[in-house]
Amino acid sequence: MKYGQYLETKMRPEWKDNYIDYKALKDLIKAQVEQGTTGQASYSPRTTSLTVQRYNNKNNSTEETFFKKLEADVEKVSKFTQSLVEKLRAELAKMQAKAANAEKETKATKDQLLKEAHRIGDDFLQLEKFVNLNYMGFHKILKKHDKMLPHAPCRQFYVSHLHQQPWVQGNYSDLLVALSNVYSKLRGDTSGVKNEDSAQGFCRSTTKYWVRNEDVSTVKHHILQYLPVFQHDKKNFSGDAQLINSVYLDNASAELYHGRLDKKPGALALRIRWYGNTHPIVFVERKTHKESWKGEESVKERFLLAEDKVVPFLDGDYTLEMALKDNAEAAAKKGKTLGQAEIDDFTRLFTEIYQAIDSKQLRPMVRTQYMRTAFQIPFDSTVRTSLDTNLCMIKENPEDGPTCAATGRWYRDPNLPIHRTEITRFPHAVLEVKLSLKEGQVSPPWVQEMIDSGYLVELHKFSKFIHGTCTLFPEMVRAVPYWVDDESVRSSMIASAPEPLVPDLSKAADKTGPSDKPRVHKPDTLLSDDINHPLLGDNPTLKLMPNPEDIKGFGGPAAARAARMEAPAWMKWLGIAPNKKMATSTMMRIEPKTFFANERTFLAWLHMAVTIGSISAALLGFASDSPGSDSTALARHSVELIALLLLPVGMFMVVYALYVFTWRAGNIAKKKAVHVDDRVSCSPLTLHSSSGCPCG
Repeated sequence: MKYGQYLETKMRPEWKDNYIDYKALKDLIKAQVEQGTTGQASYSPRTTSLTVQRYNNKNNSTEETFFKKLEADVEKVSKFTQSLVEKLRAELAKMQAKAANAEKETKATKDQLLKEAHRIGDDFLQLEKFVNLNYMGFHKILKKHDKMLPHAPCRQFYVSHLHQQPWVQGNYSDLLVALSNVYSKLRGDTSGVKNEDSAQGFCRSTTKYWVRNEDVSTVKHHILQYLPVFQHDKKNFSGDAQLINSVYLDNASAELYHGRLDKKPGALALRIRWYGNTHPIVFVERKTHKESWKGEESVKERFLLAEDKVVPFLDGDYTLEMALKDNAEAAAKKGKTLGQAEIDDFTRLFTEIYQAIDSKQLRPMVRTQYMRTAFQIPFDSTVRTSLDTNLCMIKENPEDGPTCAATGRWYRDPNLPIHRTEITRFPHAVLEVKLSLKEGQVSPPWVQEMIDSGYLVELHKFSKFIHGTCTLFPEMVRAVPYWVDDESVRSSMIASAPEPLVPDLSKAADKTGPSDKPRVHKPDTLLSDDINHPLLGDNPTLKLMPNPEDIKGFGGPAAARAARMEAPAWMKWLGIAPNKKMATSTMMRIEPKTFFANERTFLAWLHMAVTIGSISAALLGFASDSPGSDSTALARHSVELIALLLLPVGMFMVVYALYVFTWRAGNIAKKKAVHVDDRVSCSPLTLHSSSGCPCG
């Protein structure tokens, strides 16, 4: 289907006059082609005179009409978007006034208000679809212009101009915050108690999902109907998202990376996190992996630390006594006194984290940076949902510049430029559903509704730290996570590759002269060699947006181009030849019953083999004891033949069962992401099958 037809089927009828006039712009391009403006390149001298009178060039009148029409459509879309946003803001202001007295209203009135709030949310989502349809339409028409008029290209320039339009880059998240407040008041949410302990711990189960960029607002709208947007600082925080930076520590052998990748019991992740653009106070956090099948829960622990104390803490100059003294003084200013239990928890955590940093020689390695929208009842962590957008990972130590240790810093100097191999931008948003349920509690039904909606793709044990490390430090890692094989993330990983891919050097050499270097294929998502630091500028989120034309969702066009190459993309940028193998680590959940099931399957096959062998031996014995008359000779020979056929079958079953048992046990022990069911001898059944088949 052509885009013009697609636009007509998707546009909202009552907004029809406010969409891009795609057909008229397309006709203007055809008119330029018919006028023969593509026959030769337009000539323009490099000098001019202010006293030479010029005449109108009729050959370019159609082109001028095209750009005037294009700019008029851009302005039309911008004005309509702004007017609709103002209308929605006015409606939400009235809704908030009505919801303020919701406790006194009847149930019927509350239901009516909920319907009205839901209608406003749907209108906002329709507005976003309107913006996306027009944005795509402008991209399409500019691409068509350059294709049909190659001597007058304009797409590269005009897309940059289009990208800076308010209706493209505008931040309208305050509408969702206001809508969230309306839902919260209608539900009657009550706030929890803020935890201000110097040492804090969290035990909860976390499930992670990928969300397409175009589905972010839809997912937000669904969640805020059940959980409010959590704003850490409402006075200085008008939007729905907050900038978060996390500096992860590791050593030269990537010990913590491999431990987290293999999900070894007790595997650590250590990071220094701060919220917002400034960081007077940071959180030193430790995440410890525990095996859930043992009845243990992974835990996250953290304590507060002043910014100027981070480097002394990492170097061992900031001692426990100094930290306890500072904590006591800080508590005294708030009129509090630290309890003995709180002091003990802080002492234990402070000591254990420093010992890990000192013994493993941990230093800042990679930083994750994103805008996080949190949904939860204030200070109630029973059910918490966070949505991370504009996610990127950055090397903390520049390749061609001073390291953090040399400059006495614990994070990268923001004044240093970032090379494209020192940053990777993740193409999707990441949704985390965190549940801290007590015994007997179940997850709310709306959580399952959101999972079943089709807007989410579950990624078991996805980790920003693991993804950033394997992408930015390919020379250090011995194994990579399973999701690197997903087509939708390959293009972003290739963009940060140390060496651009060369699909076919021989063909490239044929297209160049003998003294020219072979041309190198560069993916469309490659960044410029040097870019500004994401934290610089008035709005850091604008610089973190991926190219919307290259990333369309799970398995977009750029990903498909990478997938058509002769070897997996991640193997090429890691510099691995096709004949070499590298482990792809999948976070399989292995429980003790899996080993027992493998043994039970092996014994079932042995039981069948022994039974067949016993029958064979019994038939041979029966045949040898039979009388030797002519009438029974034929029957005796037939029985012997059957027995001789059954005996090797039983022996083969023993050998085959032993082979399958050994192969399966090895894969289970290594937690490899392969099928461990027997797909040769019977129908595919997993080891957890309860059927009567020997494979189960």
